Amino acid sequence: MNQMIAPTISRLKITPARLEGEVFLSGAKNSALRLLAASLLTSEEVVLTNYPSQLLDAQIHVEMLEMLGKKAVLVSPDEIRITEVAPPDSRLNWGGRSIRNTLLILGALTARTGAGAVPVPGGCQLGDRKYDIHIMLLERLGAKVWGEGEYLCAEAPNGLVGTDIHLPLRSTGATENAIIAGTLAKGVTRVWNPHIRPEILDLIAMLRSMGAQIRVFGQEHIEITGSEGLSGTQHRVIADNMEAITWLAGAVITGGDVEIHGFPYEDLEVVLAHLKAAGAQLYRGDRSLIVRGGACYPVEISTGPHPGINSDVQPILAAWAVKARGESRIVDLRFPGRYGYAEEMARMGGEFSVVGDALRIHGNGGKLHGAEVRALDLRAGAALTLCGLIAEGETVITDAWQIFRGYVNFADKLKSLGADARVS
Repeated sequence: MNQMIAPTISRLKITPARLEGEVFLSGAKNSALRLLAASLLTSEEVVLTNYPSQLLDAQIHVEMLEMLGKKAVLVSPDEIRITEVAPPDSRLNWGGRSIRNTLLILGALTARTGAGAVPVPGGCQLGDRKYDIHIMLLERLGAKVWGEGEYLCAEAPNGLVGTDIHLPLRSTGATENAIIAGTLAKGVTRVWNPHIRPEILDLIAMLRSMGAQIRVFGQEHIEITGSEGLSGTQHRVIADNMEAITWLAGAVITGGDVEIHGFPYEDLEVVLAHLKAAGAQLYRGDRSLIVRGGACYPVEISTGPHPGINSDVQPILAAWAVKARGESRIVDLRFPGRYGYAEEMARMGGEFSVVGDALRIHGNGGKLHGAEVRALDLRAGAALTLCGLIAEGETVITDAWQIFRGYVNFADKLKSLGADARVS
């Protein structure tokens, strides 16, 4: 889906509602995009199940793959089969909206074809997200990397060569790119100071099923022994932990009663501990989480590497904090200043201040009023939706296409839980 198509979903209208019922989690956006990029490493068929086909970013990524010689067929709304029509072109000629995952496409193309050229990445604007670290790791593997207009290019005519890569920070994207590139590099690649989180472990699981030799030594390092080629595979995408947290928070904020099927407990232990302490009433089912309301007490959190609280979670917890009575404090250590959404919440009556790198939310028990607000990014849009569920009157979220980049059937799932959600 290109830039001209994505913004057709521009407005989401929400009125107050108590969420009640059951919801089934879709496949994780942050995993599916990485797996799509990894499909470039093989000429054989790759099948992804529990695949979130309706996500705008996933649709854009599939179109990118097709530009590079792949053919993608949806067998069902949650299963995609990717085959190769022709050996991949080393240059992604793309005129639509870009996504940050183009960096992984660059790594995969360079590893397999000896060269790559992709548009400078886009996606959510989360402060200073340079890609110097990606350039560094490709250069460490023996590639020459340079900029060419709006394109980032790499070349390794004799193939990539395994080496030790020391990441200066625990970057999810850089860890993934080093793994992807290392699978076809000659010799052994060791990635030091990696970011080990669920989406990366899902990527590793799929690559192993394709024949890659990858060993994980906790948060210390990852060892990849390069192969001459990888085979096809069938792989199930993990459940979306961000969607899980969104429905959990929505149920508590609205005093609702929601059963979340396929809940990924093992991925969210730290967040669950915080929310239980902050008043959530949670009950574990056989393969689900049951949320029976509870209270929203103030929270004090800082983001950090997994298993800590992911940066994506903090806008959702800000909506929680608005419903609480008293001051909550949020510090985003990964993307300092990622608090633009607070200005939008203020249009609805939320009160906040920013002191240094900390966002202080002065919760007033959720006394909000409907307003027209803007989804500055994917998670900001979801957080504003949660505020709209408790605000008096109608809330109109503009640039709502941002939300649909990462949530499958978002409006329909809201409706199934009793909310009045309309898109236009």
